[in-house]
Amino acid sequence: MTDFSCSERQSRRVVIHRPGGYEQLRLERGPLPRPAAGEQLVATRAIGVNYADCVVRMGLYASARKYVGWPITPGFELVGRPHDDLTQAPVIALTRFNAYATHVAVDERLLFPLPRGYTEEQAAGFATTALTAWYAMRRLCSVSPGMRALVHSAAGGVGLRLLQMCRLLGVEAVGLVGAPHKAGAVEASGARVIVKAASGARRGPAWWDEARRISPRGYDVVLDATGVETLARSYELLAPMGRLVIYGFHSMLPRSGQGHGSAFAPRALVRLVRGYLETPRFNPLSLTGDNKSVLGFNLSYLFDEVTLAQHGMREVLAWASLGKLPPLPTEVFAFEDVARAHERLESGQTTGKLVLRVDP
Repeated sequence: MTDFSCSERQSRRVVIHRPGGYEQLRLERGPLPRPAAGEQLVATRAIGVNYADCVVRMGLYASARKYVGWPITPGFELVGRPHDDLTQAPVIALTRFNAYATHVAVDERLLFPLPRGYTEEQAAGFATTALTAWYAMRRLCSVSPGMRALVHSAAGGVGLRLLQMCRLLGVEAVGLVGAPHKAGAVEASGARVIVKAASGARRGPAWWDEARRISPRGYDVVLDATGVETLARSYELLAPMGRLVIYGFHSMLPRSGQGHGSAFAPRALVRLVRGYLETPRFNPLSLTGDNKSVLGFNLSYLFDEVTLAQHGMREVLAWASLGKLPPLPTEVFAFEDVARAHERLESGQTTGKLVLRVDP
């Protein structure tokens, strides 16, 4: 990856010209973006890294194909300052793609103050995790005190936000993690924890048996971004009138170490096809007979509903400033190390949030 110094009239951005591995993340130099009417040019300080960004790089993110195509600059969230007045307080900016850049033109309606007590790096990773959790819990599920929730990938950025929101809203939470070293973060969020044994392992009960033991009646809400490997069991674990919320399919995608080649390399393609064929299909007649619901969403479409995004951000920012949504564990990478950040995120070993730091 080539590095360029950024002059007053130039910007650097990560550009992906075609789907593939980490080698497709190219740092390029160009003119400053020209804000359209109603936009503000923001000089970036820190950028949130999300698994969706990796999916964009692989060419498998539907809304990226719909709204942008190739080439594309990934990224949904950043913290920065107005380019024309760097003395102003930093702001959180939401953008449908394009955040992986030193300068970004952002819809003025999607600029927000930092939560009280957050650093710039912590705030850069706040919006997508908090909005995802908010939309699932407040809009789709309308949870109430006394409910019980099962959260997959509970030590990740969204998982920890979901656990924080469960505690805030009076929902009893059980968190599922893939490795013992992640259990501490889940327990610190006030949730019970289940460690999922590695594939083929014979250590103790299966995760679904342990989840059933904890809640024999089942769960009012199951939040699942894992996908193929877990969806059938997640549905089985629902209580009557329970809701399965799907917001990702991570188990279908290439793992870290496979990302240096094309996302459509033979092994990865076989994994995708097998995952598609093994994905559960939910019959409407069965849903009504079982008295259960299956819901899904993609946060990138929230940019078509600016009023809703504003409402969600105001609520989660108020909670965060009151200390009810504290900062997540945050791992910081230099902007130039974007490929290493993607590889680290895809490893499945991270806890909390990853962020790119843009030096002035």
